[in-house]
Amino acid sequence: MTEAARLLSAVPADRRVALVDPRFVGHVHALRLGLTDPRFPAATVPGALTAQPEARPALVRALDTTAEAVGAGVPTGTPAAPVTDRTVPGRLAVTMDAEGTSVQRPELGSLVAAVPTDAPTRAEAESALASVDDEAVRLRSAVKAHDGFFTTFFISPYSRYIARWCARRGLTPNQVTTASLLTALIAAGSAATGTRGGYVAAGVLLLLSFILDCTDGQLARYSLQYSTMGAWLDATFDRAKEYAYYAGLALGAARGGDDVWALALGAMVLQACRHVIDFSFNEANHDAVANSSPTAALSDRLDSVGWTVWVRRMIVLPIGERWAMIAVLTAVTTPRIVFYALLIGCAFAACYTTAGRLLRSLTRKAERTDRAARALAELADSGPLAQFVAARGPRIPGAFSAPVIAFVGTGALIAAALQQPFGSKQMIFAAVFYAICSGVAVARPLKGALDWLVPPIFRAAEYCTVLILAARSDVPGALPAAFGLVSAVAYHHYDTVYRIRGGTGAPPQWLVRTIGGHEGRTLVVAVLAAVFTQHSAFTVALTTLAVAVALVVLVESIRFWVSSGAPAVHDEGEPA
Repeated sequence: MTEAARLLSAVPADRRVALVDPRFVGHVHALRLGLTDPRFPAATVPGALTAQPEARPALVRALDTTAEAVGAGVPTGTPAAPVTDRTVPGRLAVTMDAEGTSVQRPELGSLVAAVPTDAPTRAEAESALASVDDEAVRLRSAVKAHDGFFTTFFISPYSRYIARWCARRGLTPNQVTTASLLTALIAAGSAATGTRGGYVAAGVLLLLSFILDCTDGQLARYSLQYSTMGAWLDATFDRAKEYAYYAGLALGAARGGDDVWALALGAMVLQACRHVIDFSFNEANHDAVANSSPTAALSDRLDSVGWTVWVRRMIVLPIGERWAMIAVLTAVTTPRIVFYALLIGCAFAACYTTAGRLLRSLTRKAERTDRAARALAELADSGPLAQFVAARGPRIPGAFSAPVIAFVGTGALIAAALQQPFGSKQMIFAAVFYAICSGVAVARPLKGALDWLVPPIFRAAEYCTVLILAARSDVPGALPAAFGLVSAVAYHHYDTVYRIRGGTGAPPQWLVRTIGGHEGRTLVVAVLAAVFTQHSAFTVALTTLAVAVALVVLVESIRFWVSSGAPAVHDEGEPA
């Protein structure tokens, strides 16, 4: 250990270091998993240990502690964390864990990583090494463990080989992600031509974009090229591609004399609300205490029946199935039919998933944590008006008070948008009432069984209000302008989700205050509808608001995600 300390001190403090026992026998990919993954400050496999710069001090302390313990004849390890790997790296890993530095231990599966101590065990390890194809395991592990039916059976069987081809030519996941975005944008442009040939090309290109979208993640897992920028690109580009394609279809339909902008915006609103339901429910139950539910138990039993797993994954219309449906329908039908299919399919999927989550929440005996309540409050995106009411208004008790109050405010807002004449001052009063309800709803910590519904209700209120007012305005260009505004706001909401997932918290409060929060933007749109009722003024006002929101959120988001403080992660969640 003295020699290890001497070698360690000779390495610059800003470099990653690794300790490997000279007797190590194992696959190269086992070492790769243990020593090169950038997501973890420290990691270990039997006989090897790595530490990134932030974990170097902990490694030095562990060297000192372990050397003293071994010198004094004191066994290292604890009853809770016994030393199973008696090598120097193994002892150090246990000591680092005991002293508060988490050390990642990747699952190796059939890969071999061992430190034989005699000839028979070395022969056994070498035999196991020869019996496993390292490259085959690496290719299999490049594919997500849980993915949709279409992706699993129609994309991944060959996209993993595309990922390997990219890795051997030095291409990065970010480059593949960018190629996927460009391909989708070209597909949207093809759809915007409004011709049958353009629609066929758009469908083919959309599928190609999805293949590249799968490839970038597989390339990241194959070569362990996780990065800060990659996390941001992968998390946001899928939404940008899909919604840009909706706009392309709407433009193409308009060229043929069919105005489907309301359907395009409706499809985007429905899809965005579906996503926020997913995010909100998962955050609310991420670390719930005493988590138990008969509904969850039934779901687990169904998972043991193979065919039900795939049926249930297809019912929710994940990105693979959804994009395949969009591509095929674009090529053989019309944009209007594409949007009808999207709205029907996504509405059914939303009802199915939301009903299941409601049952789980109502039958689950769990205590929500402060972290979950904070995440829901951040997802709520409350602006200055709602925050003022929350701080000074009443705190209504009750297990379901928060979602009920949010629903009442939303119902009044949408009812006014649907029933009042466009430009009516009553719409402003409805928006003020909604802002008050929004503040009252978040006045207490969101720890109730159904409080995860509050952020989705707020999203539905804001997005649907913009959609309804633009549709009822009968002003040329109002719906495309509304599409742009909802796109900008939805980007902000997705950005919030992925920051929370990365463990860095929501966007700064100054950003939320600057763009008004959900209730502030809703009130502004209601005022704009009441003030600008003539000619194209409402369209200009919506466009100006959309550009302003987009500029603020994009500049701050890009600054955050390219900064060194953002997490090096990759999305391994359920297909969206």
